[in-house]
Amino acid sequence: MKKAAIKRIVCIFLAAALMTLHTSAEEKKPVLCEVLIEASGGAVIHDINGDLPVPVGTMAKLMTVLLAAEQVDEGKLKLDEKLKTSSYANSMQGAQIWLMPGEEITAEELFKGVIIGNANDAAAVLAEAVGGTEEKFVELMNSRAAELNMKNTVFTNSNGYYDDSAQISTAHDLALLCAELAKHDFLRGYFTCWRDFVRDGETELVNANELVKSYEGIAGFKAGYSESAGHCIASGAERDGVMYIAVVLGCEDKYDSFSEAKKLMSTGFSQYKVFTPELPKDAPAEIAVRGGMAKTVPLEYGDVKRVVLPSGAADSVSSRVVITDYVYAPVKKGYKAGEVQFLRNGKMMFAVDIVAAEDAEEINAPKALGIIFKKLLSF
Repeated sequence: MKKAAIKRIVCIFLAAALMTLHTSAEEKKPVLCEVLIEASGGAVIHDINGDLPVPVGTMAKLMTVLLAAEQVDEGKLKLDEKLKTSSYANSMQGAQIWLMPGEEITAEELFKGVIIGNANDAAAVLAEAVGGTEEKFVELMNSRAAELNMKNTVFTNSNGYYDDSAQISTAHDLALLCAELAKHDFLRGYFTCWRDFVRDGETELVNANELVKSYEGIAGFKAGYSESAGHCIASGAERDGVMYIAVVLGCEDKYDSFSEAKKLMSTGFSQYKVFTPELPKDAPAEIAVRGGMAKTVPLEYGDVKRVVLPSGAADSVSSRVVITDYVYAPVKKGYKAGEVQFLRNGKMMFAVDIVAAEDAEEINAPKALGIIFKKLLSF
């Protein structure tokens, strides 16, 4: 074979190899994913790849904080309770507060260490306190994710620093997680703290979420980075009783992630309105009962959801009652007699059940005779 032909073949082979490497690099490059939700109802306002499963690295710590916070609110863990550092927790690398084996530290300082300082050793101590072992705690993490309807989420450890590419979630799933975290009021002070100290002032903590320094109404939650996840932020803010949560994943620059999260939350506050529609004025208080001891049974209505609409669009919401004229006895408390449908521009948004507030017994011969007898005595 001529040298020119050989050289040409080699060049083609090298070009193909380079293209393969380039494609592989492109596949590993973090993908930008964004979502903006209203916290109380979970309404999605903005979505770019919001349900795309991607690596999220240390954002896994948000679930660690939630599980520990639930233990606090249930009274199973006290903030001033001292927890002992295991050799496993001491072995954690990356961000840490340098806990030594056998060292005791309060749960409150551990919360600070994880939330403000992103500390992997602090996360491990909390995980072992809640789950007994890291492995058991990971099972709890994934079980709780399923309960929160985080359909595309998998965690493999409590800190996300190790196996960062194996911590899989979505922008939408993390937003749901943050909405749950926001229910634990005692966490707000940690999530919004810019700088603090633990271990008798020996260890300084600085929050990676720079929005806590300046964004009005900021409520938390976490900023992080890993090679597989890129720069990520899950951030919430509350104004006038309304909270918006923005999650931005896969940014190439951390300041871009801050800027985008801030823009999304500001869009929520400036361009959308959250309100609770009223029940229609013709909503009945009771319903007729046929064949019952009572002629009517009182009705109860389910909770009406808060809705999120573009500012000025409240007039596009209407409601209607869909209910039968009567029900047959016996009627059990909670029996669904109908529903109130809430619509926007004629299209259904959601419905609220109308249910019996009391039991209604079926009439029979002895009971009927009893009623007749009482009426006769009343003459």
